[in-house]
Amino acid sequence: MRNTRLLTMLECAIFAALAMVLSFIPVDFGSSFSVSLGMIPMYIIAIRRGFWAACFSGLLWGLLHFVTGKAYILSPLQGFIEYIIAFAFIAFAGLFAVQVRGYLKEEKLGKAIGWAWGTMVIGGVARYFWHYLAGVLFWGAYAFKGWSAQLFSIVMNGASCIATIIVAGIIVSILMKISPKLFLPK
Repeated sequence: MRNTRLLTMLECAIFAALAMVLSFIPVDFGSSFSVSLGMIPMYIIAIRRGFWAACFSGLLWGLLHFVTGKAYILSPLQGFIEYIIAFAFIAFAGLFAVQVRGYLKEEKLGKAIGWAWGTMVIGGVARYFWHYLAGVLFWGAYAFKGWSAQLFSIVMNGASCIATIIVAGIIVSILMKISPKLFLPK
């Protein structure tokens, strides 16, 4: 039991570090829209280890933004919402991890990928909800002329959320096809 917990924590740290490395790949379009490639390893650890491991790994990834200077902070509360809470809520990508792994073990790839997409959508929306909220509360001054903070935040964060889910989902689906064991811990 103890070795399993240690192994899981090490995997979480490795996946968080990999997510941070992928965060340095420039896929930002303007100041408010981006595709978060770091969600790829987050989705993998979420499916591989479940809700709490995804929460821990997401939290580590969020904290790494502070250490590496990738955090954009307007106030302590905004930083807390966007880099602690939002990243911890990636945990919801592990909601159906048991189902995904079960179908992978049964070699029912289509069902595994279907459940994986469901859990990736939930995890992505859970994370970006907090970015939307921070956008309304803190980033409204950056909205396009004539746009409310709510409209600006839902459009920009919604577009980033959808693009991230699609890009990461495609890559995770391909990885499930070519290396299903990546998602199955020993």
